[in-house]
Amino acid sequence: MKKLLSILAIGALIASCGEKKEEKKDGFEMNRTKTEKKAAVSEGVPVDMDNDGVGPFKDITFSDDINTEMAAAGEAKFSAICTACHMAEQRMIGPALKGVYERRSPAWVMNMISNPDNMLKKDPIAKALLKEYNNAIMLNQNLSDDDTRAVAEYLRTL
Repeated sequence: MKKLLSILAIGALIASCGEKKEEKKDGFEMNRTKTEKKAAVSEGVPVDMDNDGVGPFKDITFSDDINTEMAAAGEAKFSAICTACHMAEQRMIGPALKGVYERRSPAWVMNMISNPDNMLKKDPIAKALLKEYNNAIMLNQNLSDDDTRAVAEYLRTL
């Protein structure tokens, strides 16, 4: 019996060392190549520069020059509370924020930063983003108007 088992084991070893021939079969084929994802613009949510959103901020315009002191304060606040869900150039739990002012008005962005609860209930763009990002709700960080403005200024630097 031991001889038979050792002969079978040797035969299996020899057979496994042989060259494998790849067979082509008709039907389903899976390709596991990595594809590059678009970072900034979401495909399902339209660009809307006329929507100011729901909240206290209306008709906000920025000066041409960036207030570096305010942007630095905004970057510190952003790093402390926003980076868990947002990156500048990559989608995460929330959208990538580089170029956000090419897709949304400054008032919309500031209303979303300061009052996401109300925006997610009433604003059509915020609702569409919520759906696109698997119903991941943006938490209200209870920022002051000055902190909101500082984060908004920082987003201009991205």
